[in-house]
Amino acid sequence: MTSPRDAEDRPTRRAGTWRGKPPLAAPRPSPLGWVLVLLRGSAVLSVLLAGVLLILPLRAAECLAAGRRRPVTGPWVQGVCRLCLWCLGFRWRRLGQPMKGPGAIVANHSSWLDIFALNAAAPVFFVSKAEVAGWPGINILTRVTDTHFVTRDPRLARAQAAEFTERTALGHRLLFFPEGTSTDGRRVLPFKPTLFQAFFDPALPNGLAIQPVSVRYEAPPGRDPRFYGWWGDMDLAPHLLAVLAEPRQGRITVTLHPPVPVAGRDRKSLAAEAEQAVRTGFGA
Repeated sequence: MTSPRDAEDRPTRRAGTWRGKPPLAAPRPSPLGWVLVLLRGSAVLSVLLAGVLLILPLRAAECLAAGRRRPVTGPWVQGVCRLCLWCLGFRWRRLGQPMKGPGAIVANHSSWLDIFALNAAAPVFFVSKAEVAGWPGINILTRVTDTHFVTRDPRLARAQAAEFTERTALGHRLLFFPEGTSTDGRRVLPFKPTLFQAFFDPALPNGLAIQPVSVRYEAPPGRDPRFYGWWGDMDLAPHLLAVLAEPRQGRITVTLHPPVPVAGRDRKSLAAEAEQAVRTGFGA
């Protein structure tokens, strides 16, 4: 089910990018804002650097004891991201509990802040387009956090499906964004059923389920409600500076909904049920 607002915005989705109405220009930091940029930026970079340096020996020990499972470094990344949100000044909360048993997670997508918000909620492994693996700086983080990269090449489809099946069997919670793009943080776009076809591979573990997750941002007082949204052709640097410079941050609520079993459904009904659950939490 889609809202009238989503129906109005659907024609503006071109080439996999949601465009919608253009955002207001990111506010320029005030003198106090520049101080906050320096303090918060330094704090987050220090936390991330320490997290990366310490995860390497943890990962080595983990590989010896548990192979490709992540019983230690998964929660470690979760703690690092919670600390980053605290350094940024966010009020963050989680509703619901992470699923048990084999499965994957699907969520709405609004901002680069989703990386911190979703990793803070539960140990997850993002699914990303292969191009991200080459982004300077980001490529280090994606590698140490075991991001699952996807290449849109039919010749690699079978190998990528096998990798997805193996990681799911190992207990990895792969996280997908079924909208296919990010938005202004004020809506949920229709989920693409084609993504859910991967969950019907007979090689996947029995009892597979999908946990829908809603990420909702509340803007700081007096700011545009879309303040934390990052979408379309928006540049990252001005948006990053605006968030870092905000004197009083807003709130992030991550709602983990009850898992939806894959058995007894097809990809369209599975996508529709997951989408409806995300919408329910998004509008709470």
